[in-house]
Amino acid sequence: MKKLIQFVKESYGELKKVVWPSREDVISSVKVVIVSTIIFALVLGLVDALLLLGIEALF
Repeated sequence: MKKLIQFVKESYGELKKVVWPSREDVISSVKVVIVSTIIFALVLGLVDALLLLGIEALF
């Protein structure tokens, strides 16, 4: 039990040292992730469509 209490105290102390991102930083990062995901999905969709056309042309 003593180790558990010590662990909780040390964890709380470490959390005080954390520099949390601001709301603006988080929103900016989320925008980057969403735009990147959309671009990647479009590129993969285009590659899939081109491969499908190529396979249909062969067979």
